[in-house]
Formats: sequence, C-alpha cells, structure tokens
Amino acid sequence: MSKVVVVGGGGYVGCVLVEELLAMGFSVRVVDRMFFGREPARGFLDRVELIDADMRDFDAAHVEDATAVINLGGLSNDPTAEFNPKANREMNTEASIRVAEVTKRAGVPRLIFASSGSIYDRGVGDDSKDVLLDEESPVEPRAAYATSKLAAERAILPMATDSFAPVVFRKGTVFGFSPRMRYDLVLNTFVKDALSRGVITVHHGGAMWRPLVEVRDVARAYVMALQVPEKVVSGQIFNLVTGNFRISELALRAQASLMELGIPVKVDVDFTYRLVRSYRVSGAKAARVLGFHPEVTVEESIARMVEQINLHGYTDYSNPRYYNIDWMKLLEEAVEIVGKHGYVLSKPHGKGGSSRQPNDGANRPTAALAES
Repeated sequence: MSKVVVVGGGGYVGCVLVEELLAMGFSVRVVDRMFFGREPARGFLDRVELIDADMRDFDAAHVEDATAVINLGGLSNDPTAEFNPKANREMNTEASIRVAEVTKRAGVPRLIFASSGSIYDRGVGDDSKDVLLDEESPVEPRAAYATSKLAAERAILPMATDSFAPVVFRKGTVFGFSPRMRYDLVLNTFVKDALSRGVITVHHGGAMWRPLVEVRDVARAYVMALQVPEKVVSGQIFNLVTGNFRISELALRAQASLMELGIPVKVDVDFTYRLVRSYRVSGAKAARVLGFHPEVTVEESIARMVEQINLHGYTDYSNPRYYNIDWMKLLEEAVEIVGKHGYVLSKPHGKGGSSRQPNDGANRPTAALAES
C-alpha cells in the first residue's frame, strides 16, 4: 500500500485531503502540531499515523517507508505572515525547503508543495496588468506570504532529478466546508456573514478579481498528481482554479444561492479604497496535463457549507478558532500568560503560591500551524 506523508494534515485543506487519500486506498501519516486541536481531525485519527511535530524539525524518520510527501504546512495568509515575519520565513520558506531536501535524501520519489495563487497578485489600479496569467507569467509578489511561497518554489523545483519529482500547486483562494473550518476566506466569509447578521459586505466596490477553487476539488487534484507518471509532473507548477470571479459577482451569486435556501441576505457595497488583491489565473495546464477539471460549483459549495455548519454546530461565528490570525494571537498570549506560572488551574506538585519571576516573552515559542 502506498504511504503518503501529509505535512499539515490537521489543517483546513489537510482534513479534507486526508479523508480523500484514505478513501482512495492510501496509507497516511500526518505530521502536524495540531495547532487547532484534534477535534477537526477526530474523524480520521484512528485511521492514520499521527506524528505531533513542528515542520521545522522535519527529519528522515517522518518519511520512513513513504512513497510521497504532500507539504501543506506553514502560515497560510497575509495577516499571519505579517504578524510574525520571522516565523513566516522559517516555515513557508526554510522549513518547506528542508522538507523537500529530507524527502529527496530519503529516496522518496515524489513531493507536492502547496503554494499560492497570490504570487500572481498585481493589485488594483493598473488595467494594463489585468490579464489572465499562467504558470509562465512573470511574477513580482510584494506581500510577505506570497514572497515566502515563491522563495520556496524557486529552491524546491530545481531539486528535480530522474529519481525525485517535486511538484508545485498554486491554489486559488480556497472555499468550502472543512471540519477545520475557516471563516477568513472570501466566500466562506460571505456565508458566515449572511448566516450571522444577514448582510454580505463587499469592499472597494467588489471590482477586484480573485481565482477560487473548492476544497474538495483541491483534494482531488493532489490525489491526481500522485497517480500520474512522475516524469509528467516533475519540476512543474500547476494552477488550481475553479474560475475567476470579480468579488462583486461572487457576492451576488452567494446572495442568490442563500436566498434559494431560504436565507434572506443583503449586499452592502463599500466603495472606499482598501489594500486589496486582484489577479486572474489560467487553469488550462492542470486540465491538459493532469486531467483536472473542477467539479464543485460555488452554488453547490454554499449549500453544503450551510448544511454542514449547522450539522457540526459551527455557529459560534466569533470563535477565534475559525480565523487563523485571531487564533494565533490568542495562543501567543496564552503562552505568555501560562509561561509565568507553568499551569492554568491544576497547580503542579511543589509549586508555590505565587510566581513573580519576570518573563519578557523573549523565549516564547511561536506556533507552527497547518496551512490550509
């Protein structure tokens, strides 16, 4: 049985991908710090091998007997990257390169690296750059998250040899339900806002373009990349997209879908300028080489999100667990507070009544989390 190592298997994309791999008959080893807790992965934890580890400590033991590695790990969006640029560089670039190097040295023949379509971001305001971009288009990302992903790509792809096949997936903005649910992704945010307050807010007039891809389609694409001959994909970059949507169109489609489900919702358009991303990308190469064609529409995904959110009780919409940056900030603060005493409620044996030793936070660990 083929064994696939999934770095970041407890994350937003990871929880869906692991289930897809198991359904397709793969043996799965998850390497993850379980940053968001074990509850989202509860449905498969008894069917996988879990190594609770930081991706920055990735070593040969993690890939023992593996036939492929899928690296989903790292910080996952602009706010988290900007919150801690050092951790962003360590995980998204340095640790991702380390995972590839360890995988190659161990003789594992295939590695898939999760990159981002945000590498293509051209911003808004220059219509001459508003063109459909493919894997050969020049890129000049400015944001810390996108630049960290591009730096990893440029180090990993040249590692390709006859016996080692690295592959890069530049995913559009992912949407859809996952047991490790996120409400900080654009379509998911629209659904959350509609359910929680009956209003979808569109910033900057919704003029910006965004490529999107459903999380279950993402999982299928990863599995497809494991099944095609290595020589076909080695050293290649593939864009993964369902389609390119203006945010204004996406909001209106979300409104119409929710109304059909009996959920009344208004669209509130804000025309003031905000720092926004805008880019369009082509998925033709993935269709041509991998045979990847997205199957899940925006409307189908919205209906499933509503159903699963209610089924799982993910209706505590302000819970920081659903927002990567909020959860990171909360845990960083908790580490600092708990670090002063070493416990929360149950006092360890031998602990005194109080502890007033200074703690400036200098040695505070930074969380390494599953990216998607």
